[in-house]
Amino acid sequence: MTGGGLSPALARLIAGHIFLHACMAGTRMAAPLLALRQGHSEAAVGVLLALFALTQVFLALPAGRYADRHGLRRPMGLSVVAATVGAGLAVAFPVFPVLCLSALLTGGATGAASIALQRHVGRAAENPTQLKQVFSWLAIGPAISNFLGPFSAGLMIDHAGFRPAFLLMAALPLVSWFWVKSVQDLPPVIPSDKHRGGKAWDLVREPMFRRLLLVNWFLSSCWDVHTFVVPVLGHERGLSASVIGSILGAFAIAAALVRVVLPLIAAHLREWTVIAGAMIATALLFGIYPLVHAPLAMGMCSILLGLALGTVQPMIMSMLHQITPEHRHGEAVALRMMAINASSVTMPMLFGLAGTAIGISGVFWITGAIVAGGSRLAFKLGEARAP
Repeated sequence: MTGGGLSPALARLIAGHIFLHACMAGTRMAAPLLALRQGHSEAAVGVLLALFALTQVFLALPAGRYADRHGLRRPMGLSVVAATVGAGLAVAFPVFPVLCLSALLTGGATGAASIALQRHVGRAAENPTQLKQVFSWLAIGPAISNFLGPFSAGLMIDHAGFRPAFLLMAALPLVSWFWVKSVQDLPPVIPSDKHRGGKAWDLVREPMFRRLLLVNWFLSSCWDVHTFVVPVLGHERGLSASVIGSILGAFAIAAALVRVVLPLIAAHLREWTVIAGAMIATALLFGIYPLVHAPLAMGMCSILLGLALGTVQPMIMSMLHQITPEHRHGEAVALRMMAINASSVTMPMLFGLAGTAIGISGVFWITGAIVAGGSRLAFKLGEARAP
């Protein structure tokens, strides 16, 4: 996988990522909808949604260590089996307890596959510029699958029912394996006796890695805030569901488009500069967002926020692979995923409590202030890397 362009091997990996992630994304849309139609409460649906992220919190570290030992194809194969079984169970037994099991299996499979893919792509890159380029390309996959999965599941539900929808979701991981099976795995990394047997938490004790995790947590929380707060804010202002959906869609499209551009300009970018700029821009936009009421103005804020936050993941992943030992890249990626998914499980509940106490606009402003203060960590990443 040489060069910064979209090589055939990288294209196959992106395609594999898209179809496996689409299985989880479509199941995540269909399962709660079925649960609601069966008469389950909103609280039960909230638990069901949390299970998609919860598995990734607990399985991330074992999955990272497994990828460090076995490379790409074996973790991907197991993830394909788990995702297919998870969605397939919902075809055979479309009842709430089985839907919860489907959430655990498809969510865990997607997380494990993402760790293996990110580790492989990071190892295949030959220099920091390529790291930024390949992670920018790879980050496009989830943006596409977050549209493909729910859209295809919704069409199947409307025209054929829930069981055919889950059957389609169960087939998508098999398409993923078709693309990934021919990708050449990389030689294993054999750590020296000096580095053998280290614990994953030793990585967290490293100041650079700890700062990078904190910065990533600040910015992923902003993503969660936007997803959670905009529907509530739109509802308060009497906006229709389609308008609210368009505002959120503009954010997703902007985040995807900026990742298409990043590989073309990666050689001219410094990771810490992009991250610090994204944090400052996000803080400013969070301060402005609650003050605008017109849908068009909210849409513009959403687009600008998508452009800012969309730049972050490739830069974070590039730095992560540069500051951690090669034989522990899987563990490092896993720790990052644990932090993000733990945030996705807990933060919406905190946002809800904060919104009740201080108003939904206050959630935007407080988060913006925290991110502005946290931007100091991004500048420290630059100081630590300065020659």
